[in-house]
Amino acid sequence: MIAGIAATTVTVSVATAPVQAASADPVTALKSQFVAGEGVKFTDVATLVEFTGNTSFLKRTGSFQFGKTGIVASDVNAKRTSDDPEMPSSFPGMLARPERTIRIGTTSYYSGGAWAPSKGKTWIKHPHGMNAGFSGWYGQLVNIAEPATLKALITKGKRTGRTYAGTISFGALEKVSPWLRDAGLTGLSSGDKAAVLRFRLTLGSDQLPQRLVTVYPGSTHISAAVAEDRRVSIETHYTGWGSRVSVKAPAASEVENMGKREPSDRGGGRG
Repeated sequence: MIAGIAATTVTVSVATAPVQAASADPVTALKSQFVAGEGVKFTDVATLVEFTGNTSFLKRTGSFQFGKTGIVASDVNAKRTSDDPEMPSSFPGMLARPERTIRIGTTSYYSGGAWAPSKGKTWIKHPHGMNAGFSGWYGQLVNIAEPATLKALITKGKRTGRTYAGTISFGALEKVSPWLRDAGLTGLSSGDKAAVLRFRLTLGSDQLPQRLVTVYPGSTHISAAVAEDRRVSIETHYTGWGSRVSVKAPAASEVENMGKREPSDRGGGRG
């Protein structure tokens, strides 16, 4: 009889475990992923949405490496996918070639894109650079791998099942998100801070982010040259939570320090 009771107890415990895990707070679930040497991978596509149709203009793939307190490094590859004339004039030049950015702590290493290191060098190093090169300003600006950012979306969003949908201003995001603050060459203007971004965040059964879609007016962030009736939509998918991720700095022999070289196509944050 004792053996039967023990078996029943084990069965009940195993059966209830998934339910308990599924009810965990998303921010707590995210923090549980902060293990040194582990991380998550992502893919995002940026699209210009207009009355006549949609044009995807940028695709990025990357990964975040975690430490005990959050993101400690990232590796982002970006490729322009359109020459749409409605895009800011600086965009084609800044991403004329595929761009890669490795960021460790606050130090960024840039390669490709508009970066033109000296002969024999492949990378340009900046001690306090942009987190994803020039693609950072045009790609996904909302980083849900930051607990404070994830909490802001959940707080602002209306929940339906495992999806949170709502709006938040760039200014509110800037206050809580180092990723957004380090996305461009310059900080957000007062007009950018007031701009409102719509989001739709879907979580997996483990309460970790699976998909994020953000939409905002092109004129308030990308460029004033983009007509007000156009929107920028960015869809990001997250995979491999808890997988091994190791982001390493390029070999010193391939790196040139910033200051000696500037981007071959100078451009501000908004083109």
